[in-house]
Amino acid sequence: MNRLDIRTANRDDLDFVIQCANAAYALYVPRIGRKPMPMVADFAAELARDHLEILQCEGEPVGYLVSFAQKDHLFIENVALHPDHQGGGLAGQLFAQLERRARSSKLAALELYTNEKMQENLGLYAHLGFEETERKTEDGFRRVYLRKRV
Repeated sequence: MNRLDIRTANRDDLDFVIQCANAAYALYVPRIGRKPMPMVADFAAELARDHLEILQCEGEPVGYLVSFAQKDHLFIENVALHPDHQGGGLAGQLFAQLERRARSSKLAALELYTNEKMQENLGLYAHLGFEETERKTEDGFRRVYLRKRV
């Protein structure tokens, strides 16, 4: 298994991030009836806020992460592994690293949301120990909010 590293993104990474988001989320367009938010996100703005990071293995980008600290938790706004790198345990490595990051920052939990039609994500997050906290409609999307105490 390859080791996953997380590094701060730079302007040169934006094309990869957009391409990765489009590849990772394309299968959900027919289910949702339009592009999911990650496919239309303003990644340049996330970069400017220092919220954008690159996930890489052996120096090659394999995904991206948009996250930031909130009052008591690390909020994961957007995360994707390129489909070519899914299913090999990288998600587990990523979330283990995020748990360590949250604990070292004295944050009690990881929080995120996903679209309720993204059943694969709901299964993955349940497998990783996340618990559903809320469902609501925002920006025209049915979202499922999840939390994992660290």
